[in-house]
Amino acid sequence: MLSNHLQNGMETAKLMWSRLPNNEDGDDDDDGVGFLKKNDGSSVESLDYEVIENYAYREEQAIKPEGTGLAAVLINISVENFAGWKYSLTFSIIQKSYVAGFIVYVLINLALVFSSVYIITQFAPAAAGSGIPEIKGYLNGIDTHGILFFRTLIGKIFGSIGSVGGGLALGKEGPLVHIGACIASLLGQGGSRKYHLSSRWLQVFKSDRDRRDLVTCGCAAGVAAAFRAPVGGVLFALEEVTSWWRSQLMWRVFFTSAIVAVVVRTAMGWCKNGNCGHFGSGGFIIWDISGLEYELSLNPVYGSSFFIVCWPSNQSSFSGQEDYSFRELFPMAVIGVIGGLLGALFNQLTLFITRWRRNYLHRKGNRVKIIEVCLISVITSVISFGLPLFRNCSPCPESDASSGIECPNAPGVYGNYVNFYCGRDKEYNDLATIFFNTQDDAIRNLFSAKTIHEFSAKSLLTFLVMFYTLAVVTFGTAVPAGQFVPGIMIGSTYGRLVGMFVVNFYQKLNIEEGTYALLGAASFLGGSMRMTVSLCVIMVEITNNLKLLPLIMLVLLISKAVGDAFNEGLYEEQARLRGIPLLESRPKYQMRKMTAKEACGTQKVIYFPRTIKVADIVSILRSNSHNGFPVIDHSRSGETLVIGLVLRIHLLVLLQSKADFQHSPLPSDLRGRSLPIRHSLSEFVKPASSKGISIEDIHLSSDDLEMYIDLAPFVNPSPYVVPEDMSLTKVYNLFRQLGLRHVLVVPRASRVIGMITRKDLLMEDNEDSATVELQPTSVRARYRDRRVPTRNPDPQHPLLDGLVV
Repeated sequence: MLSNHLQNGMETAKLMWSRLPNNEDGDDDDDGVGFLKKNDGSSVESLDYEVIENYAYREEQAIKPEGTGLAAVLINISVENFAGWKYSLTFSIIQKSYVAGFIVYVLINLALVFSSVYIITQFAPAAAGSGIPEIKGYLNGIDTHGILFFRTLIGKIFGSIGSVGGGLALGKEGPLVHIGACIASLLGQGGSRKYHLSSRWLQVFKSDRDRRDLVTCGCAAGVAAAFRAPVGGVLFALEEVTSWWRSQLMWRVFFTSAIVAVVVRTAMGWCKNGNCGHFGSGGFIIWDISGLEYELSLNPVYGSSFFIVCWPSNQSSFSGQEDYSFRELFPMAVIGVIGGLLGALFNQLTLFITRWRRNYLHRKGNRVKIIEVCLISVITSVISFGLPLFRNCSPCPESDASSGIECPNAPGVYGNYVNFYCGRDKEYNDLATIFFNTQDDAIRNLFSAKTIHEFSAKSLLTFLVMFYTLAVVTFGTAVPAGQFVPGIMIGSTYGRLVGMFVVNFYQKLNIEEGTYALLGAASFLGGSMRMTVSLCVIMVEITNNLKLLPLIMLVLLISKAVGDAFNEGLYEEQARLRGIPLLESRPKYQMRKMTAKEACGTQKVIYFPRTIKVADIVSILRSNSHNGFPVIDHSRSGETLVIGLVLRIHLLVLLQSKADFQHSPLPSDLRGRSLPIRHSLSEFVKPASSKGISIEDIHLSSDDLEMYIDLAPFVNPSPYVVPEDMSLTKVYNLFRQLGLRHVLVVPRASRVIGMITRKDLLMEDNEDSATVELQPTSVRARYRDRRVPTRNPDPQHPLLDGLVV
């Protein structure tokens, strides 16, 4: 009976899987998972962050009157339960046979990792990696195909559960940033229309600018959910992923992070009552090494799980290192130097291996990607299970009732002082305490206070070399992979090593090895990711110890300075490898000697007349891939005027709807009458990270091709323009700071009609008429009072129509 139900369930799952589309819009995915085509640039497209103030926009403005926390809870509960069942089963089996326990341990890890890589390769290729370089590129103005799809979100969630639960040397915090961005994007556009999970009342996107702001909130929410650090999430979005920041965005991001923190806190409180299996109250990166006492109590119902009961401490015995001596600053600075060197080396090694993997290995298809990840899983399992067997057990230290830490832990319980392959009572295996644990629990062990001499230098060095190598090899495979937690593990290992030497050297000082482990974690992340402010706040929030703030700042500044001497940050290097053309905050030095006209090259600008034949629009759109076209008109005197800029997506919408076709080639008169609103702004918004409408998707009859369209209502009448001899550095800064997609280069103006200063932009309320008026600070107004004409009376010098200062 059970086998029949199982078979029926498998058949149903296969049927549902076969009905799922391969990707969001029917196009084939790239062969290389997570990489973009660099040959013709067809896989990347810029975003229109500039507000298109066309007729439809102005009419809609005239009539015009926030899941990430739950996703984080789902991932953490799943990972902790899978890991808990795995370790409980393994510990129970090794009581009888270590060989059988080893086989079960390897097979469980392999099954979890296989599920992850299969989901990525077959269902959601864009969900591979951390996703932060792609999201950073998106917020920089580059639309990467597929990164915000619904299937990418599903693949990221379940792929992270499998890869992290399977014990690979990677973390779930980076993918949570990508998950937050996907949730924000899907909510903003009302869901996924491809899978019929959409709601019109949820749609809040009016432009790419709106989507950019919402995705920024999603990134901050991902960090807040991953580390339970809401302020750190806000600063991470500001420092690391966004390129344009507005004051209005600050409170929105802060509000989102605060809501996520409340949701996560509520879920963890619910899990403390035993409702989440092995999860207990752990699973989130929160290492309270200060101000709280911990009581670890075993739960016989859930086997290896334990609950953490916290209460305020009146003593400072477990509060970490309360103070530090001036003599400790040198070894702490050494930690910063080590972090910068190892972080820069990590970036270089991952860049080299990822480039080789993309150029040679992943070109052979998905089967090779699956075999590669499964092989790495087996190697990781063999190392984590096998190396502790070669390590001699250590006698337990003298018990301290105030610490609440038992040595050794009972069989089936993982945490501090793991009893693994020890022949005597009151012994523990220090290498198994790090290897044979979830990453969160291993970090808690390395950060823990009052466990001095728990780890030997040989065990820490062994773990550092092996885990560093595994992290380098695992990064870039076809699974969701974050580098926050591996970086913290690597840094805390050598930080604790330095702390051990400092303890032996300064025997009279009150020094905690866990404090140095914390500084080591900060130094490696600073040396690899090159973050400073946001990382500093995150480390303070997850440790709940403000007294360590100056030390964290010190090691972060040193590690970043050392790492910058060798290469760029991890996300910048990976973005460049993936072909994401990021605009950095500073222009290149060579741009100082170039002008805007030189940057245009010899390319021929394609113009559209104001009223154009439909057949001509179709011909131009098929003959090139430009996304913006200047629209020109002729004045009564015959002078050619540029009346605005029309976007390709707007032209495609007009061709598809056919609502604005007209028989007459004469332009419509916008001044004499009000045109009916046939389009809403939402029609011109392209779905997130989708290729949108193509000219091949539009079918027009021969009669349609003979019709005309007046483009004036749909152009942006005020695009940004620069003179042809403007420095390219200045153009770059304008482009970067305003988030532009197109800048028109025009000849130097023949006359000036006015100047605007700060005073002319100040607004004041008129109490009588309840309106807002510009302050009369112009020269024109002052000259009028003095009875001096503002126009130049000399007709031979018509350069100045007026002057406003």
